[in-house]
Amino acid sequence: MLLELHCHSSKHSACSAVSPLELVRIARAKALQGIVITEHHYLWSDEELLDLRREAEVESRFVILSGQEVSTDVGHVLVYGAGESVPPGTTLAALRKAFPAAALVLAHPYRGGRVVADADLRNPVLDAVEIFSGNHTVRENCRGLVDWHRLKFTALAGTDSHSPRLAAVYPSQFDHPVGSAAGLAAEIRAGRCRPFFKEIPKSGANLDLLEITIGTKGEEESRPRLIFRSYGDPSAWAKALRAYAVMEEIHRRGFCAGPFRVPAPIDREPDRMTLVEEGLRGRSLYDRLKLGSPPGGAEMLGLAARWLARLHALRLRVTPVEEFVRSEERRLARYVRQFERVRHPMAGAAAKIAGRVRRAEARIVAAGGGSLVQCHGDYHPKNIFIGQDRAEDGETRFVSAIDFEGSHVAPPAFDVGYFLAQYGNQCAALPGVLARYPGALFLKAYRDGAGGLPRGFTAQVRIFRARGDLSIASYLISVGKGDSADLRRVMRDAEEALGG
Repeated sequence: MLLELHCHSSKHSACSAVSPLELVRIARAKALQGIVITEHHYLWSDEELLDLRREAEVESRFVILSGQEVSTDVGHVLVYGAGESVPPGTTLAALRKAFPAAALVLAHPYRGGRVVADADLRNPVLDAVEIFSGNHTVRENCRGLVDWHRLKFTALAGTDSHSPRLAAVYPSQFDHPVGSAAGLAAEIRAGRCRPFFKEIPKSGANLDLLEITIGTKGEEESRPRLIFRSYGDPSAWAKALRAYAVMEEIHRRGFCAGPFRVPAPIDREPDRMTLVEEGLRGRSLYDRLKLGSPPGGAEMLGLAARWLARLHALRLRVTPVEEFVRSEERRLARYVRQFERVRHPMAGAAAKIAGRVRRAEARIVAAGGGSLVQCHGDYHPKNIFIGQDRAEDGETRFVSAIDFEGSHVAPPAFDVGYFLAQYGNQCAALPGVLARYPGALFLKAYRDGAGGLPRGFTAQVRIFRARGDLSIASYLISVGKGDSADLRRVMRDAEEALGG
């Protein structure tokens, strides 16, 4: 059973701009089974609740109850089942003494960035803690979730609605039906309730990933999402921290809203080797091209290209400049070893391509040291997400990117060439996509977005296109596709990019 447990109406709370009728209608529209109106120091009478039910014309199984929010010596406390209005300034101890059967819930304890002591969260006089709230930031809701898992107290969610825009967004789930204030209090006191959210666990070689979606959709048709990335060894953790620092700086420099974004960094937990970031809405560029979803492919490619041009225009340098050349030497050598390990007939061609790319990269870096910028490093259609804040409003469309572990200070042409290689490979199996939306559209949109580019930029893109093709070929060998037509195609593309 899903209930909204914390909302204020304009009828009895001067701070609210939403009527009781609107609160009920919004909760029903979001498929909740009931609502508990919690005015400040005011308990609705049975007659008022009955009048509201009649006005709302709701079915009998839809629950409409009243609790109240009380200012106490430990902060704001939600009181369910008190039976009468409670004046401000009542202490928590006095509340418990006066209403022994009531449920007392600590409201929005993390509001304003507050760090809540473990003793406050486990206060034996309290029956539960509101860990998700519309009065919390995403970071504060995340902190509540972490504390709940760590301390294992009874937790609830509450929207703390004061407007129609933020109503019935953070409901709580009850294990059993609730039909009265006394029954509600009993279920909370017994711990047969929890915040409403969805978990999607995923795992990798050195990573456990958990995506959490909190509550119901609001007016903007989006719900807060948190991504927890937990790493299994110190080496993977160090790489993840490096990528997180890059993403933090990009987010801080304007990629936090509007058409160009990165996931919002939320928190670091070094003791658990866990990073928390905001989850992305929308679909990857690859999936949108695959499904043929609007907007059109040309527009999507243009968005992705302008995101990249915007990133390069920041001229960031977060990681050490000298890392790029050293990293490329190791990677190119590793690509060639993949061919040699299986005695592939194209091992000689791979070594030749790697040698030409390595020498060209060294020249480009030496000649253009001042033009090097923080690149994404792994920019391809499956790492690019296109979403929309409001389904009916195309002006709210945005593009975001993930996975900055390969980010280096490098020539801007690196990201462009690498994208073109990956785009050509990933979309080769999608009927008609490359014919309708050739990579040249991406390159033109990037040029238009970047403005003045260095001399020889096109030649640099070709070098890095070949480098990207070689990395794809190496990957295909590593997964047992060394004899595939795909490998022959990407090797041919690499040679053509270098001029034969």
